[in-house]
This record gives sequence, C-alpha cells and structure tokens, in this order.
Amino acid sequence: MNINIYGSTGTLGKKTLKLIDSTFPNIKVNLLCAKSNLNLLLKQIKKYNPNYVYLHDTNKLLKLKSKIIKSKILNFDELLSYLQSSKSNFSVLAISGYQSLYFVDSIIQNTDNLGIASKEAVVSAGHIFKKNKYFKKTNIFPLDSEHFSLFEFFNLKPNRSINKIILTASGGPFYKKKFKSLKNVKFSDAIKHPKWKMGYKNSIDSATLVNKCLELIEAHYLFDIPFSKLNILIHPQAIVHSVIEYKNFVSHFNSFKNDMNIPIFNFLLNSKKNTYFDNGTYFIKHYKNLNFYRVKNDVFPIYNYFKELDKKPQNLIKFNIGNEYAVNLFKNKKINYTDIYRIIKKVTSLNLYSSVNTIKDIIEYHEEIENKLQKDPLFNI
Repeated sequence: MNINIYGSTGTLGKKTLKLIDSTFPNIKVNLLCAKSNLNLLLKQIKKYNPNYVYLHDTNKLLKLKSKIIKSKILNFDELLSYLQSSKSNFSVLAISGYQSLYFVDSIIQNTDNLGIASKEAVVSAGHIFKKNKYFKKTNIFPLDSEHFSLFEFFNLKPNRSINKIILTASGGPFYKKKFKSLKNVKFSDAIKHPKWKMGYKNSIDSATLVNKCLELIEAHYLFDIPFSKLNILIHPQAIVHSVIEYKNFVSHFNSFKNDMNIPIFNFLLNSKKNTYFDNGTYFIKHYKNLNFYRVKNDVFPIYNYFKELDKKPQNLIKFNIGNEYAVNLFKNKKINYTDIYRIIKKVTSLNLYSSVNTIKDIIEYHEEIENKLQKDPLFNI
C-alpha cells in the first residue's frame, strides 16, 4: 500500500503522516508535495524516504536539491506526467486555495482512494466532479468533520426520505457578538478557534461563517443534495457535526469527538481493517449541556447573503475567490475584519460569466477574476 500526500506540511498532512507512523505501518509514503515550508519538508523526507518530492516554491528548489539524494524531485510538468502514468492506493488532497485544481484531474486518474480536504477544489469544480463522474472513477472520502459525518451516514443508511440536512458550526470566537462591533478585532483574535486547531484561513472562515457556506456547497456536490434541503445551526460544543431530519419527523444526530484524526483514521482504515488507535476516552459526559442556535443575521450576515445568492457555478466560484482575497487583505492589515463581508459581496457581484465547463476553464476564470482585482483593488472602492 502506498500514499501520495498533497500538502504534507499543512495541518492535515502532518496529522496523516503521524497516523501512518503510529497505526498504519503497512502504508508506504510514495510522494510528498508541499507549497513552501522547505525545512519541514526536509524533515519529512528524511523520516519517510518518499520515492518522489514536489515543492511548489521554485525559489527554494536549489536548496532542496542540495539536501536530497534518494528521493526524485519533480517539477510541475513532471509531477502531472508521473500521476497520469502511475497508480497509487491512497491520496490525500489538502492543498489550500484553488491551486488544488491543477492536480485534481491527474489525481483522480492516479488513485484508488482520495481523501479530500481542499474545500476550494469541490466548491469551484463540484459541477465538473459530477459531469466527469469522478465519484465513479475513485473512492472520494471527505476529510472535514461535517462531510465525514454525512459520508459515514450515507454509507450505512442511504435513505432518500430526507427532509433536511443540517451542518453545525461552532460559531468561532465571535458567535456571541454583533458583527458591527467587530470592526477593529485583530487578526490574532480572529484565528483563535475555540475548538479546532487549524490554519489561519480556515480559522478566519470559521469566525465569519464562510466556512459553513462553503461546506454547504460541498455537501450539495458530494452527496447530490439540493440547497433547499441544507441548513446551518450554531453548536458551540462541536460535538454533533450534522443532523439529518427525516420526513417522518425523526432526526439522526452524527457525533464524534472534535478531532481531525478521526476522519483521517477512518480513511486510512481502508488499508487495514480491525485497526485501533488510542484517541483518549470518550464517554457520555461529553454530551451534557449541548446547545444549538439559529444563525443570527446581525452576528453572521454572510449566511443570509449566501442563502439568497443564485447558486450558479460562476457565482459560487466568485464567492470563494472573494473570500480568499479578503482574508489575505485582512491578514496583511489592509482591511478591517468587517470588510471581509463587504469585499465578498463586491467580488461575487462582478459581471464576469465566462465558461466553466472544464478544469482548465475554471482555472482561467480564477485568473481572470484575480487579474481584475489586482488592477482595481476593491478595498479602495
């Protein structure tokens, strides 16, 4: 059994490698791909001795080549060529941003089992996933908690008499505060997620609730659920990850400990059944004092905007790009926290409706929008 990891130096990539270390010694690390964290990548190469390595930051390639002897270093074209001519048992796609789209077609052809945590790939190209029948070409396994909970449910009980599916949101660090009062919050405060340890992008998205809007898009594409049946509830304890309401008035609560190791473990379990890992005790005491709240517009205005949005693929892509653009501006102290919402709306309303019928089309559409933003920075409008 072998595995390719796209985003090995990120949070999910590191957790995957740690689980392979502790629980799945039968899985050989074949390929490690990283964006720019050379020092960590070098440590991973030394420890796991992969056959192939890819580093996106070309400015650091010379140093990488000077340190590596056994592993073959691939450039971008060589990586795509290798994927199209080889086969892997497992792949984990955990690259943040739409750059993951560059790899999707090749990875689908290359792997038997794809663990996917790249929201942007599904959000931007979910309609292509369905059109090209990606779900029949490989076993696609969602690795974020909400979609993992739904994936497990639909695998066990593919019941279509569903009235509503609810994804829960912790609410992030500001769920008790009015949105208008958050204008001057610091980046360091916005990334302090109360339950999950994540990168800055996902943490900011959790604070604004954009992450749940994106997860509704994912659920729509991954499980073929109409948007009219999808909803969000605030659940600060992050114990219940999704709720399925049936037409017979019965509800099914999907729950597990708020630990990303659990979805990854279950994904890797396809390689070795009857395997166990020590994840601490988990008793009924975790279930006391569970709270669920409706999403308030004066706390999370982005949700109401998203619900009313025309869900054509171009609008979903613009929504995603606008958020990514705004989060980076906030990180670099060019806008206030509350400007994230304003910029998302402005980018989503751009009158750009190019064709998005292929992965190549989608990448070009992303680039078209980004070029427009660079020429006309929206935060100055």
